[in-house]
Amino acid sequence: MAKEKDNPNYKVVAENRRARYDYAIEDDVECGIMLMGSEVKSLRTGQSNIAESYATVDDGELWLVNSYIAPYKQAMFGHEDRRRRKLLVSKKQLSDMWNATQRKGMTLVPLVMYFNHRGKAKVKIGIAKGKAAPDKRETQAKRDWNRQKARLMKENG
Repeated sequence: MAKEKDNPNYKVVAENRRARYDYAIEDDVECGIMLMGSEVKSLRTGQSNIAESYATVDDGELWLVNSYIAPYKQAMFGHEDRRRRKLLVSKKQLSDMWNATQRKGMTLVPLVMYFNHRGKAKVKIGIAKGKAAPDKRETQAKRDWNRQKARLMKENG
């Protein structure tokens, strides 16, 4: 199978870059997403945001809440930009997510929304635990050190 970056159909639509800073991500799950036609068209133009969204398990179904997909102007029948969208996962993955959120106190955070190599819209959901302020400072310090280390390696070659 070709690497994701080499494949012409693979395209990242929206990324929640702050999620890895605010949460300690323990596991991630690739989910399908049920969309209307105008939503797919709008995603292909890259007009979406998942930074303020989250996923939840309600009545045995997984939902993406508060994700933004801009209205598509040429659509005859439009869509609501912040509606709840159903995510598609297996029953085992769904039960694992429910157990993590209800029993372990974890949070379901969308990490990235993309089109896979087959052109299907997917969302990667992270099963995460919130970080405290000292943990965030530690993450920032590690990131700064890695940047500085890379700079030194580049200079000294």
